[in-house]
Amino acid sequence: MSALGNDAVAVETRGNVMLITINRPAARNAVNAQVHEGVGDALEAADKDPEIRCVIITGAGDKSFCAGADLVALSRGESLTPDDKAKQAWGFAGIASHPISKPVIACVNGTALGGGLEITLACDLAVAVDSALFGLPEPKRGLFAAAGGVFRLPEQLPKKIAMEMILTGDPITAERALALGLVNAIAPREQLLDTAFALAERIAVNAPLSVQASKRMAQGIVDGHVARDDAAWAQNRAEAKIVFTSEDSREGPKAFAEKRAPVWKAR
Repeated sequence: MSALGNDAVAVETRGNVMLITINRPAARNAVNAQVHEGVGDALEAADKDPEIRCVIITGAGDKSFCAGADLVALSRGESLTPDDKAKQAWGFAGIASHPISKPVIACVNGTALGGGLEITLACDLAVAVDSALFGLPEPKRGLFAAAGGVFRLPEQLPKKIAMEMILTGDPITAERALALGLVNAIAPREQLLDTAFALAERIAVNAPLSVQASKRMAQGIVDGHVARDDAAWAQNRAEAKIVFTSEDSREGPKAFAEKRAPVWKAR
């Protein structure tokens, strides 16, 4: 386990639980290629290690769980994914399309907007600091939540609530997320990590093979793949080609940077 992690991702184990921390607090834990590779490598290692029975993923600092894609890195022309094609297939942040048999808990230490919420949605369970916010603000920027958010949120929330979040881009509070079942528990900041580990330990005391088989059945995982998501991902790619090459997709971030209201042209 000592070889895991990099400058952007810290990995440690406590008993039978692996803790993965996105460690870029100055960048609000935004995802670059190092984050993608570090998280994905850790998940791979956890899945293969018989001693690991549960995984927790969190962010460093007290502001943001994950701010989504690293737009600064993108503006410099950097890729947000590793060169390795197999690792690229893991999806956003090395987790969006990377189902493993070990249960994964999101420990949401701050705002989870855009990609931060999409990481949460990719996890099996979630706990959150009581001040957290959850949302998919992409339509406010001429984009859409293309890392699974637009099809996973309606699976995990009542449909009309999910549609309200998706179409308005407005966030919900941690308390609302708990009431709706988006997270399993909320806690004050000083108790957050303990709350996540307590949930992980409740899983880790159970028979590992039973837990893993149960997760695979519940999530539809066969040979590390969720076939029932294939059509959604295919449509996701098609829609992304339309949206992310549009004039509006350039206008949204530009207007945000210039601190003005965007002027949409629907093209």
